[in-house]
Amino acid sequence: MSIPSPTIQQQKIRQLEINPNHWYIVALSREIKTQPIGITLWNQPIVLFRDNTGTIHALEDRCPHRHVKLSHGRIINNHLECAYHGWQFKSNGECATVPYLAQNQKLPTCKIRRYPLKEQNGFIWLFPGEESIAEKVSPLDIPEWEHLNYIATVSIINCNAHYSFLIENLMDMYHGHLHQDWQAWTAAVLENIEENENSVIAHYQAQSYYKIDRIWSISQLFIPALRRLHPEPLDVSYIYPHWVSTLGQDFKIYCLLCPISETATRAYLIHFTSLNAFWRLHKLPVAFRRLVKDSLFGSAQKLLDGLVRQDVQMIEEEQQAHLSNPERRSYELNPALVSVQRLMQNQAQRVE
Repeated sequence: MSIPSPTIQQQKIRQLEINPNHWYIVALSREIKTQPIGITLWNQPIVLFRDNTGTIHALEDRCPHRHVKLSHGRIINNHLECAYHGWQFKSNGECATVPYLAQNQKLPTCKIRRYPLKEQNGFIWLFPGEESIAEKVSPLDIPEWEHLNYIATVSIINCNAHYSFLIENLMDMYHGHLHQDWQAWTAAVLENIEENENSVIAHYQAQSYYKIDRIWSISQLFIPALRRLHPEPLDVSYIYPHWVSTLGQDFKIYCLLCPISETATRAYLIHFTSLNAFWRLHKLPVAFRRLVKDSLFGSAQKLLDGLVRQDVQMIEEEQQAHLSNPERRSYELNPALVSVQRLMQNQAQRVE
């Protein structure tokens, strides 16, 4: 049996499909209001909309009449109306109304695809695979989103690259010097890797620039002079198809993926700063703690956006280099990335 060369192996990684039988993030809850919004999840155009009760729905973004996008339309009586001829569709994808239907004509039996959705932890999750197994699979839990001891910041990643480049960037803690003033850690050393059929967990030991142990220490997020290096464990996990990281006890970060195509990826990077060290704060009224949490939302925005901007530049350069010469070999020394590539391949093969 012949073994694929490293070059051929790398080419296959950059062409991998996704495993659709997982929940993917397609939007923040607050992004979906009364106007339909079109998104793309792995080459599938999808329209998201809320009906008059506030319930969100997802349909194939295509009117079966003339095949234009339904996301150009509007919501009428809980139905999605096409902007072109006014055909209306129920939330299950069935045609509900044709405004110019003659008395001797029957309503078309055409039906467009409906996608399972969940709205939880502030996000819209969509299941693009077999609808019959959607309820057997759970979205990645984000308990910190509602927990009063965690301050959230969200940065949206849009990069013109295959999702594998983004995941590899997130799992590789040896690129910290790229981020300069935005750097959260340094001197990472890979200690061990855990693998199973659904995840890869890489355990690093690193030096953290932040320690959130006093109420004023939150200002370290935007005043670099206050930062002091100290050792902390740094764990990064690829829980297919998403990513989770913890830096000591103070920070937890999620990256929730929405792969668009072989050369485009959207993702939501969520940074949580822990307030668990402030035991006096926990004794205060819940309403006050909620006010503190909401008031500090986005406190790490400059830090997070800076990290994203620098990483996206590198990831897109990797994609362009691959497209210009896909047969050129890359040299990878981090075994965590080898494990990640194996997981991506195994997940993609499950639906072949």
